[in-house]
Amino acid sequence: MLSWACGRSLSAPPWAVVRRGLRATGSRFLAGGSERAEERPRTFDPALLDFLVCPLSKKPLRYEASTNELINEELGIAYPIIDGIPNMIPQAARRTHQHKKQEETEQH
Repeated sequence: MLSWACGRSLSAPPWAVVRRGLRATGSRFLAGGSERAEERPRTFDPALLDFLVCPLSKKPLRYEASTNELINEELGIAYPIIDGIPNMIPQAARRTHQHKKQEETEQH
C-alpha cells in the first residue's frame, strides 16, 4: 500500500478514487476510457433564469428555445447554451438581428 496523504494508507492514488466516483455518478467516463456511456442531450433548465443575469448589464435574460440561447434584449446579444450549460462569456455572445436593425435606424 502507498501512503498518499496525511500518513493514511490508501490502496489507490487520490485521482483514481475520483475517477471511480465519476463513473459511479453517471459521468461519461467508463472503464478503459475509450468507451462512451449512452449520452442523453442535456437541456437548459429555465429555473436557472431566476439566478442568471447578463454579465455585462446585470439585467435578466430571456431563454429562446428555438435557438437555444439566453437573450439580453437591452444590449441585443445572445449567449449560447451548450450541453445545457449557458456560456456567459461576453466574447462568446453574438449580436441579435434586432440590435443591428436598431443601430441602422439610429444612423439614419
